[in-house]
Amino acid sequence: MKQYVKEIVSFILLVSGIGMTWGNAAWFGEGHVRAMWYAVAFLPVGLPVLREAVGCLWEREYFNEFMLMSVAALGAFYIGEYPEGVAVMLFYSVGEKFQDAAVERARSRVKALLDVRPEVAAVVRGGSVVAEVPANVQVGETVEVKAGERVPLDGVMLGETAAFNTSALTGESLPRDIRQGESVLAGMIAMDRVVRVRVMRPYDRSELAHVLEMVQNATERKAPTELFIRRFARFYTPVVTGLAVLIVLLPFIYSLAQPGFAYVFDDWLYRALVFLVISCPCALVVSIPLGYFGGIGAASRHGILFKGGNYLDAITRVNTVVFDKTGTLTRGEFEVREAHAGNGFEADTMLAIVAAAEGNSTHPVAKAVVRYVRFRGIEPLAVTDAKELPGHGLSVRVDGREVLVGNTRLLDANGVTYPAGLASVPETVVVCAVDGVYAGYLLLADAPKEDAADAIAALKSLNINNIELLSGDKQAIVTKLAKSLGIDRAYGDLLPADKVARLEELKAEPGRKVAFAGDGINDAPVLALADVGIAMGGLGSDAAIEIADVVIQTDQPGKIATAVKIGKATRRVVWQNIALAFGVKLVVLVLGAFGVATMWEAVFADVGVALLAILNAIRIQVK
Repeated sequence: MKQYVKEIVSFILLVSGIGMTWGNAAWFGEGHVRAMWYAVAFLPVGLPVLREAVGCLWEREYFNEFMLMSVAALGAFYIGEYPEGVAVMLFYSVGEKFQDAAVERARSRVKALLDVRPEVAAVVRGGSVVAEVPANVQVGETVEVKAGERVPLDGVMLGETAAFNTSALTGESLPRDIRQGESVLAGMIAMDRVVRVRVMRPYDRSELAHVLEMVQNATERKAPTELFIRRFARFYTPVVTGLAVLIVLLPFIYSLAQPGFAYVFDDWLYRALVFLVISCPCALVVSIPLGYFGGIGAASRHGILFKGGNYLDAITRVNTVVFDKTGTLTRGEFEVREAHAGNGFEADTMLAIVAAAEGNSTHPVAKAVVRYVRFRGIEPLAVTDAKELPGHGLSVRVDGREVLVGNTRLLDANGVTYPAGLASVPETVVVCAVDGVYAGYLLLADAPKEDAADAIAALKSLNINNIELLSGDKQAIVTKLAKSLGIDRAYGDLLPADKVARLEELKAEPGRKVAFAGDGINDAPVLALADVGIAMGGLGSDAAIEIADVVIQTDQPGKIATAVKIGKATRRVVWQNIALAFGVKLVVLVLGAFGVATMWEAVFADVGVALLAILNAIRIQVK
């Protein structure tokens, strides 16, 4: 409430003054007491606007909403309508703060930093490991990365094979096994062991730095949406100000040509000031921010954060939606989808053997297997002589039998025959062999989110029929998922630069308005480049959440269609308010110019219409 202290003080004084006027308080009507009372009520909310108006004049920007508010309020004071002068500034100030508060509340959930590179690198120097700022590490030096830590610089793997989470750069759901001599990129996370990497590129030329640079470039290419009220005031203010001047001057000029015409300056000045009070766009400057605030509030109740009212407008024009896969349409975690035994092995026995072998591994696939087996109530068997075979799997002994658990390359290397179709399965496959005999396999996949298919159907029901899927995963996996969800176009094996290129192709098509939904730092460049960037906020990366225009807190892709519906409802109510304000004001403006409308009609045309517009705007909040 602290940010509204000035408005509260002004409101209390305004209401108190109106009450004393209605109560015919004798002391309140004496001398300049009434004028001073309302002047004090005006200062807390009026001075900031007057300062902005003077600043604009100093910058030679003569026609804007600050000037219009100032002219209307001061004009109301000049003709003695002090409550109106205070109300104009009060409503304007509250409306602006509502809008600012909505945006600030949305941004409060986002982190400020885009760069996820470690601040310290562990460098091997003189036989010991020392902490160093990554920017000071030289090409050719060796850095050490512990399990769970991010690689600070691009380099070459020195030790044996290790698993890395590469989703920050490629979006791949499956951790990648990187062998000795292969490239390791900044931003990757060591999964299962301490690794050493020889630096091959300086800090500012890493792949992750390139991703962040693309984010910056894409942000600069996205032109900011200019607020409607600013554009409106630049046109409206000079017109109504000029008309008000003409109301005073034209009768005077006419009186010079027709001496019989009685020109009374005060009467025509009063008409001009009434005209200015009527012309004050209070209904617009209050109801438009409140309309967008209502839309932002309604969206928030559905777990959707809009970072500004302009994005409520932008999302209504979207006709193409592009999705990332992992973490956006899928859960981002592995689960066993199928388990098949072979060569006479019982399924439960095969699962107990596989779980025994995978039990000591921290690899996500191994954890998914153990979790699945325990869920089925099967206890893993005892293991001895466990041996890891980098890039292939594990060799263990279970109840005295030699067991191989891993990928099909492991069985190939040991001469074990298995069904031919397993090698071409796009999903992750864990195979098992016992004493050189194929025993079965488990099929794992990153499962689609529960509402993924419904999300696609809901978007199509809104006439958004061009829906695409972009991913760093294998093309076969991406194609299969797209087909199951009803997505017509799917592109796999993509790096961040490839996603940017595809977005640029789409945006180059005339009339194309593109929304992109993603969750990883690899998605940040395309989120920035899209007309509307939508981030999954629950599990999404800091970079994706920060750069996006809209954040889905619940990680449900189905909320995207909800966001479009709320955006359309908001836009509809806002334009209803614009039509209402213009319609009523146009009628009363004409009546005021001819002296038919008095200040009472002016008050209705301003405050009354503003109240109706506000009540209409509040309807959005119940969506």
